[in-house]
Amino acid sequence: MQPERIRVLIADDQPLIRNGLGFIIKVQKDMEWCGEAGNGHEAVHLALKERPHIILMDVQMPELDGIQATRELKRLLPDSKVIILTTFDLEEYVYEGIRAGAVGYLLKDAEPEELLGSIRAASRGEAIYRTSAAAKLITEALHQSALSKPQPNNLPDLPEPLTERELEVLQEMAYGLKNEDIAANLHISESTVKTHVHRILQKIGVEDRTQAVVLAIRSGWVK
Repeated sequence: MQPERIRVLIADDQPLIRNGLGFIIKVQKDMEWCGEAGNGHEAVHLALKERPHIILMDVQMPELDGIQATRELKRLLPDSKVIILTTFDLEEYVYEGIRAGAVGYLLKDAEPEELLGSIRAASRGEAIYRTSAAAKLITEALHQSALSKPQPNNLPDLPEPLTERELEVLQEMAYGLKNEDIAANLHISESTVKTHVHRILQKIGVEDRTQAVVLAIRSGWVK
């Protein structure tokens, strides 16, 4: 049995961008183009119909922008993963996109190989901003937003609360760091980091690091 192909939906108000991205997707053996939308409302409607795995979402679109559409999609289709794809490298777009539920942020001048790699990484549940060309931008945006926009602690009641160390590890995860880098920053072993990550995912009830990071950012746990 062949593995299921990655179903990709494209949302952008520029036909040339949609056509170009669609062509790239269609020639991939492990991907399936499942439609395109010219605005946020169309994206939400089409996603509910086609159930894509990945949605490439422009930020500035008429009627409903990409940030609002991402927020709506994550409410209606929590299993679908949104990659913000835009020409704008503004920190507020990065931060609000992640807070809305996007798993990554990629600039439109990225190479096709990078775009395809990001789609595959997102389908595996990885945090794309950790490995894409926009990693530095997103890390800086998270730091700046944390400093300039302090968020209330919306940590829900958990059956077992996160320990102080687990919160530290979660914060490092939110900055897109790998286990080896977290270990170096916190002066603990990499195996200990893996144990903390496993416990964090169990306690907050998510399946992968991407979901944990998105939840941390959206809930204001990152300080």
